[in-house]
Amino acid sequence: MTVETAVAFPALVLILAIAMWGVSAAAAQVACVDAARAGARAAARGEPLAEVRAAARRAAPPGASVWIDRDPRTTRVVVRAVVSPPVRSLFPSLRLRAQAAAATEPEGGTQTPATRG
Repeated sequence: MTVETAVAFPALVLILAIAMWGVSAAAAQVACVDAARAGARAAARGEPLAEVRAAARRAAPPGASVWIDRDPRTTRVVVRAVVSPPVRSLFPSLRLRAQAAAATEPEGGTQTPATRG
C-alpha cells in the first residue's frame, strides 16, 4: 500500500459514510411523508383516531412520533423523526418533519382534541 492510498482511504470511507447517511436521511423523509399521507387518507375515510394513528405509525420510520389534530373540517397529521449521522461528533442529527391534511368525515368523530403519541 502506498502512502497516498493510506491517506486517501480514510477520507474515502468518511465520504462514503456521509453519502450513505444522506441516502438514509432522504429515505426517512420519504417515509415520514408517506406516513403523514397514510394517516390523512385514513382520516378522509372517516376512521377513528386510533386507526388514523395506526396507519401513520405503520408507514413511519422507527422512533417517529405522530401528532394528529382533528377539528370539524380538517384532520392534520404530522410525523416527526430524528436521523443520527454515522459520526455524531462531526455532524448534528437531522430532525425530519412531514405533514398532510384531509377533510374530516362526519362519521370519524368531531371536536376531538389534538393528540400526540
